[in-house]
Amino acid sequence: MTAKDTVRALLDRLPDDCTLDDVQYHLYVVQAAARGEGDEKAGRTVPHEQVDAELRRKWLLGRAG
Repeated sequence: MTAKDTVRALLDRLPDDCTLDDVQYHLYVVQAAARGEGDEKAGRTVPHEQVDAELRRKWLLGRAG
């Protein structure tokens, strides 16, 4: 699907009274999701368990001491 096709499909799904801000936001979401899918396919992701452990170590344990 081309970028123009993606935009057309998005516009077809949005209500007729949407604002330009609405369109811009939804385009951002579509682009971010596509980028995330590309990162996942390329192996550029971090497992949830690793993120959870790092956040707990940094924020929960780091404040206790």
